[in-house]
Amino acid sequence: MDDALATAETQAPRSGRRAGGGREAKRAARSARSVQSAPYITRKIPYYEVLDEEGLQTIERNADTILEETGIDFRDDAEALELFRAAGCDVKGERVHFPRGLARKLVQATAPREFTQYARNPAHNVVIGGKNTVFAPAYGSPFVRDLDKGRRYATIQDFQNFVKLTYMANSLHHSGGTICEPVDLPVNKRHFDMVYAHMKYSDKPFMGSVTHPDRARDRVEMAKRLFGDDYVDPATGRPRTVIINLINANSPMTFDETMLGAAKVYARANQATIITPFILAGAMSPVTVAGTCAQTLAEALAGMAFVQLCNPGAPVVLGSFASSISMQSGAPTFGTPEPALVLYVMAALARRMGVPFRSGGGLCGSKIADAQAASESANTLLPTCHAGVNFVLHTAGWLEGGLSMGYEKFIMDADQAGMMHTLMAGVDMSENGQAMDAIREVGPGKHFLGCAHTQANFETAFYRSPITDNNSYEQWEAEGARDLAQRANATWKKNLAEYEMPPMDVAVDEAILDYVNRRKASFPDSNV
Repeated sequence: MDDALATAETQAPRSGRRAGGGREAKRAARSARSVQSAPYITRKIPYYEVLDEEGLQTIERNADTILEETGIDFRDDAEALELFRAAGCDVKGERVHFPRGLARKLVQATAPREFTQYARNPAHNVVIGGKNTVFAPAYGSPFVRDLDKGRRYATIQDFQNFVKLTYMANSLHHSGGTICEPVDLPVNKRHFDMVYAHMKYSDKPFMGSVTHPDRARDRVEMAKRLFGDDYVDPATGRPRTVIINLINANSPMTFDETMLGAAKVYARANQATIITPFILAGAMSPVTVAGTCAQTLAEALAGMAFVQLCNPGAPVVLGSFASSISMQSGAPTFGTPEPALVLYVMAALARRMGVPFRSGGGLCGSKIADAQAASESANTLLPTCHAGVNFVLHTAGWLEGGLSMGYEKFIMDADQAGMMHTLMAGVDMSENGQAMDAIREVGPGKHFLGCAHTQANFETAFYRSPITDNNSYEQWEAEGARDLAQRANATWKKNLAEYEMPPMDVAVDEAILDYVNRRKASFPDSNV
């Protein structure tokens, strides 16, 4: 067994979940009830719209103009250029010009409106698209941060820790992908350890590697061994979608060979791709909301059309990551109004096109889990939920513009995601929700604390945060006068101590490890 994987095995805690007596036991019970575990959210509230029909049509026309007149570069991929040429595009060198409406037609003809991503535990399958919302943790940070050790480079143990914390978080539905970058492992081999951690320490769905086409193929091969006979759908003869992947446009208006190569591997294996223009407005797109939306739509349309040309019917998600920059320093900014407006517009455009939408999360520029982090993250997560984002990457843990994955921030964000479950469930208009019996029982001038309706509903009546403190000043002071970050610090440590690994078939585990070890043995020992 590979050293990193062997270490992962020996370090995996096996202690059962437990709670101390008294107040701690009650707090643990409240935490367990605060969010009912659900594979994903199906919203029951309306979408919030910021543009009317005329405005949306204008952006769609502008996107078509970009595709037709300016074009999109597809670099160092002759096959991609030939696919577009055969579909009727005007290809000049590496630049593809789309006849007006062609990209949209290619997408709408075959891309599914929604699809299921299967997990090794069927109870955690997620349906992406429609009125559904799936929360996944943050992605791609080279650093991690906690109150004890501060900011440091991430390791494979950090990666495993966040997989475990995500698995234990009822408010998160998806294991994510490169939650943090384990820089203690060789670049050309670390993708094996990362995907193995997702497969071993969680039974929620996960994401694939896109940093090289060969790494994408490794992801697919490992998934085949994980799912075995369930990998292929007998009804269609096509592989089930068991991996979702992030394919970024190299904005402005460019796709590079790495992203195109990974997209081809996953599309042809019927695995889902999220086509996301990565935009810092003012540097990689115009400074205006409408201009950024038109460019985002054009880039995403081109990428989604490419996926459908590779394999008609392969699941695809329209992605948008658009933030602003400080026009004084050039630094990216988060939680500001303009990116929220872009998010609302792009969500509406995705619905009009009939494809799932990815955006949003708990984004912030703060370096630590402080008030700036909380306010900026809330100003991103609320528009995410109001707009109707289907796949929410970066829900939990994001710090420092994505450079750091924060342990305390993860716990704080997971709590906010739990609140969004309640928000998107809407108003309960059942007979119990209307509570007329309670009003009749209590009458004027009395209180509702002891009435039958309150007694029957008090445990689930309101969202109860496992980490906020609403006690008296004296009780808060007696319990150590801890702030939210300190309480979150205690929570993630407690969760890791109580983690239990989900069961995994030994033969399946051995088959995955055999493939990993054989593939690793074929690599040179250099860290490239």
